[in-house]
Amino acid sequence: MSLGFYIIMAAQFFSALADNALLIAAIAILRDMQAPTQYEPLLKTFFTVSYVALAAFVGAFADSMPKWRVMFISNGIKIFGCALMFFDVHPLFAYAVVGLGAAAYSPAKYGILTEYLPHRLLVVANGWIEGLTVMAIILGVVLGGALIKPDIAQALLAFDFPVIATGIDTTAEMNLLIIGMLYLVASLFNLYIPDTGVDHKPLKKNPIYLIHEFNHCLRLLWRDKLGQISLAVTTLFWGAGATLQFIVIEWAKTALNLDLSKASMLQGVVAIGVAIGAVLAAKLITLRKSVRVIPLGIAMGVVVMAMTVIRDSWAAMPLLVLIGILSGFFVVPMNALLQHRGHILMGAGHSIAVQNFNENLSILIMTSMYSVLLHAGLHIYWVIVLFGLFVAGAMWLVMRRHEENQRNQDAVSQLDDAPH
Repeated sequence: MSLGFYIIMAAQFFSALADNALLIAAIAILRDMQAPTQYEPLLKTFFTVSYVALAAFVGAFADSMPKWRVMFISNGIKIFGCALMFFDVHPLFAYAVVGLGAAAYSPAKYGILTEYLPHRLLVVANGWIEGLTVMAIILGVVLGGALIKPDIAQALLAFDFPVIATGIDTTAEMNLLIIGMLYLVASLFNLYIPDTGVDHKPLKKNPIYLIHEFNHCLRLLWRDKLGQISLAVTTLFWGAGATLQFIVIEWAKTALNLDLSKASMLQGVVAIGVAIGAVLAAKLITLRKSVRVIPLGIAMGVVVMAMTVIRDSWAAMPLLVLIGILSGFFVVPMNALLQHRGHILMGAGHSIAVQNFNENLSILIMTSMYSVLLHAGLHIYWVIVLFGLFVAGAMWLVMRRHEENQRNQDAVSQLDDAPH
């Protein structure tokens, strides 16, 4: 891999690190406000609204200029959202603005891989990017959890710059300032990402045309035999993964008696497993063999239900690592296959926008349903069982669909080969 690839990874790392630290900071602010518990998963809902609402436009935007510039502009929007929270704008609204920046950032982040690298390196590159992103998630939630610990927060607040009056008086303000600086570091790396030399399509100003073009790309990817399978798997994975973040926090409070700071560390344990799974997939699975990992999705759904019998933190850790390994191992090859098919069918930016639309619609639906179940008073153990059954059942249906596609393809091949 060249230096440019590592600069892309560094930019992604710091941006994802800030996103995840900000989520913990926002949850802490909601708890300080004594907001209802169901507001916490709504943070993710508000964050992902932009991915769905602007899907028809962000792909075209990402393909209209060099990807580094798109990433730089997007990080600027994230900094603005973080600043809104700093100035006491409601966390749900402010995090929605950060989501707007993330929605614009994502097609560029993944699209640049297909422009910069040959397709034979896509699984390896995705393994690196996903592994690094997961490392950023680990460190982000750990950093967010550490910053709200009273002893660490007080030590940082007690620090003063000579002569300069910072005006930072609360834990929340101090957290948001540090997170804003992480976004700034990501923006600086964006400036050094190389231009891939790919021709860029002028951005069409007619929104009706962009929506029509997006709908065409959406249908194209869902009709493709390999595209539909990889899209279904990644859509389910990201919806389930976002919901699992909040399930772990609530489960840790109920089953393990952990506060938010320690529960956020358990999110990091899941992420460690995802990183291990991502690295293993990059080493063991080629693009051609990527569909063979689908049964691991069924296994993940079954293993998740074992959380209901765990009452000890030390027993929880290996289980959460295993859930993460299964997740990372099956999603990385699917992600690479989806990017490859999308790049062939419609171009990198449009393909990632279609992927983001489906994945974040899944996040919206699943986190909203989780919020509804909490509001209805359903015990977290029942939520976990329903969640595990849904994931395992949905992945089983995807596997059956792929087998049916394979049988139909074999039948067509036999007809083509028959003598006339």
